[in-house]
Amino acid sequence: MNELIELMKETGAILEGHFRLTSGRHSDVYIEKFRLLERPDFVEKIGVMMAEPYAEENIEVVLGAAVGGILLSSAIAKELGTKGIFAERVDGELTLRRGFHLNSGKRVVVVEDIITTGGSVQELLKIVEDHGAKVTGVVCLVDRTEKGVDFSYPTTSLVRYPALSWEPDACPLCLKNIPLSTRGRTGK
Repeated sequence: MNELIELMKETGAILEGHFRLTSGRHSDVYIEKFRLLERPDFVEKIGVMMAEPYAEENIEVVLGAAVGGILLSSAIAKELGTKGIFAERVDGELTLRRGFHLNSGKRVVVVEDIITTGGSVQELLKIVEDHGAKVTGVVCLVDRTEKGVDFSYPTTSLVRYPALSWEPDACPLCLKNIPLSTRGRTGK
């Protein structure tokens, strides 16, 4: 989706430097999704694009993770004519709160904003499975992994933007003493 990458560049969503990612890994590229998500018109367009693969799947619930997943799950749910819910971190673990629930057998699509390692998606999948609901697929805004992640469910990403990342003790930017920036961490 070259159009979306251009939009990300245009809005300042793609940053270069030395960043600590939510996963704990370090990278020279950070995607500030909120440069896109702060614009309701962009959220609506992104929701339409993310919902498209599931238009004929009879999705009953769209599940994302706070914070970016709140906006995306809502936009996708609007397009699919269903409800969008989200999980929040409590003591470092994603969990359903605020009266949200998943009934056994419900058809669920899991939504993620940025995939770096896939850890948050794995947590969301576990929530769905633990409630006996049925994962129909996974959809993300940006997959920044080198080769993609196999979640054992159909997975769609609007943008593949592979970016290198390193464990902190193997980070070449740390070895060069380049200052580290921590942005938008979710408490993971």
